[in-house]
Amino acid sequence: MISSSHSLTEIQRRIDEVKRFLSTSLSIANVHTVEFYTHDVWKRFMAVPAEEVLSAFTSCNDHQRELEVKEKEQTRTTFGFCNDSNQLIDTHELLQAAKAHSLPGLGVCMSRDELLQALRQNASECGDPSAEMGAEIEPDEFMNSKKSHEVQSMSEVVACLAKCCAVKQVIDVGSGKGYLSSFLSLQHGLRVYGIDSSSTNTHGAQERNRKLKKFSRVYQKHKTVKAREEATQSAQEELIGIKSGINGEDEVLYGAGAEIMSREEQEEEEAEERVPPVLIGLSDVDPAVERHSEPIPETEELFLSALSADVIQPTSTRVPPSQLSAEEREKRKRENLERKAQNQSNSTGAVFSPLTSYVTAETELRELINELEDAVMVGLHTCGDLAPSTLRMFVAKSELAAVCSVGCCYHLLSEEFDPAGQECLHGVCGFPLSQYLRNLSWFCGRNARMSACLALERVSLGQGIQMESLFYRAVLHVILRDHYSSFKSEKRVGNVYSKTKSFVDYVRRALRRLDLDESKLSDCDIQDYHDTYRPRMAEMHAFNLLKVTLAPCIEGLILLDRLCYLKEQENGSFSALVQLFDPLLSPRCYAVVGLKSYANRITSR
Repeated sequence: MISSSHSLTEIQRRIDEVKRFLSTSLSIANVHTVEFYTHDVWKRFMAVPAEEVLSAFTSCNDHQRELEVKEKEQTRTTFGFCNDSNQLIDTHELLQAAKAHSLPGLGVCMSRDELLQALRQNASECGDPSAEMGAEIEPDEFMNSKKSHEVQSMSEVVACLAKCCAVKQVIDVGSGKGYLSSFLSLQHGLRVYGIDSSSTNTHGAQERNRKLKKFSRVYQKHKTVKAREEATQSAQEELIGIKSGINGEDEVLYGAGAEIMSREEQEEEEAEERVPPVLIGLSDVDPAVERHSEPIPETEELFLSALSADVIQPTSTRVPPSQLSAEEREKRKRENLERKAQNQSNSTGAVFSPLTSYVTAETELRELINELEDAVMVGLHTCGDLAPSTLRMFVAKSELAAVCSVGCCYHLLSEEFDPAGQECLHGVCGFPLSQYLRNLSWFCGRNARMSACLALERVSLGQGIQMESLFYRAVLHVILRDHYSSFKSEKRVGNVYSKTKSFVDYVRRALRRLDLDESKLSDCDIQDYHDTYRPRMAEMHAFNLLKVTLAPCIEGLILLDRLCYLKEQENGSFSALVQLFDPLLSPRCYAVVGLKSYANRITSR
């Protein structure tokens, strides 16, 4: 089996490093932007001007700055914060420390290619012929969207995990709309059970999968008809050549009018045109759809060309009904009806089965899935506590041979040691997961976990932060404090900004949303607030950039905690953090991957 690149002790040491850094800097991440002006955040945390912070983000002379830092006396600061006042006095030192304590800086992650190579090598050493992979298909050959990138990248890893563990089933937890499940079943021929707590998502996934399979049939038929037309054209060109050689003329009689069919033959022809190539495990296709002769869009054609050859059963060359005897025509009709009945029967055993259920580590999967065998458990951007629950299920269930979990929505995680007293769902919290961090009673805080969702790579390119909307909301909070005693209303302002034309319009819409009396303030009063705080907007921008800088460190601690949890288990043979996606396309790009040894899976039953 594959050897883990980092031991439990090494991961615990990395956790200690990140924890020490965040102990100093986490207070910045836990500031709520709405309270930026009401709590005078800049004065509390910063001892440098906003311009200096903004300049540090755009500075390119990092090497020169490193030399300057080494020459400075280091005893005055810890990660850029003054040891006496706890305010930030050295922005460059903080930025460098944040980079060093992110997952790339800690050097604890495998790349996707490294994982695939290790899995294939392991399958080859085990003598599993099915571990041989077909030609790799680059996502940009047929997909361009963020979701397509994620599905293509993750599905290949999951398929390799399944082959390495010699299993044919996959359980997709939080399957949502079923993109990953459909691709795993169609492209890699795996039996996938997609579990989602939302019946709407489950129904949508089932419908989307049906349409994809139907479209696959149309695509295969489109290719067959096109090949037949090319063959006919080639034969006609050859006939033209022969005629020309004999008669010295270029004219040849051929075409649709060269043959006349009876009404019965035409109906049979149309009926056969509606019989598609058989897609394994599919429901029947709506004939009305297949009568359309519109060309298949290029992106969908490329996608369907990537489907596994085992999924589609090609049709044989069809002899026109006019060339068949009455007995042969009757036989063909009977075969067509039998094939249609078989397709309808096969549809109940589709290779992707969406299920609606709420699952936890205590869920008995075999009661939920009657046909369950050993399987790989996966989760693509499972929200909040569902990601750690996926790992708990993997550890607890002997039938789960491997896991590949990509989490998201860290702000929805429940924390066991949060002083705010947030209740854990069903008494089990999502963070911390490892016994190591639980023994330290560590917590991050909701605002810090919210900050962990920010995308540093995108912000670095000028994307991701809508500063004006944040500024509007923070100044609104000042107005609510000054003029309304209920400024901490249970009601939310919501997405008012996108509908407004000016700050005055924004405030008035927000006050109506909060059911507050807007007649207390004139337009001039509202505009005065804007004009007063507008010169300090740079402070908010600089502070938010610092929060973005800390995001990878907070996310890193959450993911290291999950990896540590897997390494604490006795039944694991391999576990790692793997960067699956391009962070510019998909900011939540890290997967927690784990495998059990076959012996441990058997003995635990």
